Amino acid sequence: MAASSSGSRTLCTFIRYKSVRCVGQCNASIRTVCTSGSTSQLQPKIQSKGVSSQLRGVVGLEIHAQIHATSKLFACSRVAFCSPPNSSVAFLDASLPGTLPVLNRRCVEAAVITGLALNCTINRKSLFDRKHYFYADMPAGYQITQQRLPIAVNGSLIYSYFGGRKRNQVLSRCVRIKQIQLEQDSGKSLHDDQRSQTLIDLNRAGVGLMELVMEADMSCGDEAAAAVRELQLILQTLGTCQGNMSEGQLRVDANVSVHCPGEPLGVRTEVKNINSARYVARAIDYEIQRQKKVLENGGIIVNETRAFDSKSGTTIPMRDKEGLQDYRFMPEPNLPPLFVYEDEASVPAGVNPTQVVMIDRLKAELPELPGVRRARMVDQYKILPEHSFTLVNEDGLMEYFERVVRNTKAEPRKVIGWVMKELLGNLNQQSLKIAQSPVSPEALADLLNVLESGHISSSAAKVVFQEMWKAPEKAVEQLVKELDLGLVSDREKLLKICQNVVDTHPEQVHVIRAGNKKVLNKLMGAVQTETKGRADPVQVRAILEEMTS
Repeated sequence: MAASSSGSRTLCTFIRYKSVRCVGQCNASIRTVCTSGSTSQLQPKIQSKGVSSQLRGVVGLEIHAQIHATSKLFACSRVAFCSPPNSSVAFLDASLPGTLPVLNRRCVEAAVITGLALNCTINRKSLFDRKHYFYADMPAGYQITQQRLPIAVNGSLIYSYFGGRKRNQVLSRCVRIKQIQLEQDSGKSLHDDQRSQTLIDLNRAGVGLMELVMEADMSCGDEAAAAVRELQLILQTLGTCQGNMSEGQLRVDANVSVHCPGEPLGVRTEVKNINSARYVARAIDYEIQRQKKVLENGGIIVNETRAFDSKSGTTIPMRDKEGLQDYRFMPEPNLPPLFVYEDEASVPAGVNPTQVVMIDRLKAELPELPGVRRARMVDQYKILPEHSFTLVNEDGLMEYFERVVRNTKAEPRKVIGWVMKELLGNLNQQSLKIAQSPVSPEALADLLNVLESGHISSSAAKVVFQEMWKAPEKAVEQLVKELDLGLVSDREKLLKICQNVVDTHPEQVHVIRAGNKKVLNKLMGAVQTETKGRADPVQVRAILEEMTS
């Protein structure tokens, strides 16, 4: 049973929590597993002091993706960012006695779709478990998750990033995905140090999450950041997660260690709750270098949880993990096993096929994924692979590019140059998104058509583009006429201009006549300067070659 958010609003506007110290005798016992003895055994050994180049980074990721759904995982309270504190809290979210979880079908479908897109095996039967830990923002004292048998396992994610000495090579890598599991999010604690109290906001409590566990197949921050960006793009394409990291919809925990190749992995540290791909790269690279320096100086790596400070660019310790916490996992007694079915034929008799989750139906609805889209762009338009990454990774840019291509006679390779340099240059300068561009795809196509027709030069076209940016309501032809940028093709007029340039550049003419034909480009530039970029370059070259021969 779950209450509406309006009913539960009277429950609590703010729940105040103060840390309480136990006094007197307590009969409860805490079961822990000590791991302090293992730390010294797993420290990497450097053969010669000061040579940290022997050590290599090892990185694994745990990513929590907030499922894009209108309601929470087990309750009907709505999901909304920046709502007033405790305004979207069902009785189940506050863990009131007598409330029971009801599984949200949308969240199950989102997990299955994500698993299919990441080449996972979808478990036809999965189980829910209770993970016990005690925080003020987790009223029940446990989280419902999938520890024993998650919904998807054994997947893979192919990602690419720019590497090499000049960072201009597209390098592709594959990271294994151990599992995808459904679980609840916790609430939010807001600490007030001045009043020595913590305010609890339960709006986020019970929101559906997918936890994606990536194996330790990465070696540096750039690889991890590229994997996060690729996953973010896939989730946004699928519509299973909006992936806005600044709003906490995608949160990254990085497990980082160093070791010498061929030896066992070293002691790892966990950097928690990184909220941008750029910070993922910085945090991991810093942590790898920190661990190398510790070992170089004869120290040991402590198995601990750390946080990334974006201002200083460093990781700082939060708590050690030497005494392994016992979460006391147990089967969730209020939820039966979760079944998904391959197709309609596999649905048991007496069960309505419209009321179950079928894998084949969801697989048929999968959209074109980013990797497939990039390959298609390269094959169809003959553009460079690095350009395809920019087109696909920038929200709305690929659609903009394809609309221009459909409406212009210019080759796609010419179009990509204008999109990358002129369009993105202006957008980045003004911090605008693609959808906010004052120059529409059709307007850019008109400009390229005028350029292809030979009525204006390329330099004049760039001037027109800047004017279009300032006055998007004006047509290309109108701007060309107003600015008097039409191509000068009158031979008599060009002859006079070229003769004047030849007469005023005797040294360059002498070099050209001596055999260095490349200097002719300087004379052509002088002609274009005289005509403000309006001279017909074909005619100008022919005239200058004749005059300097």
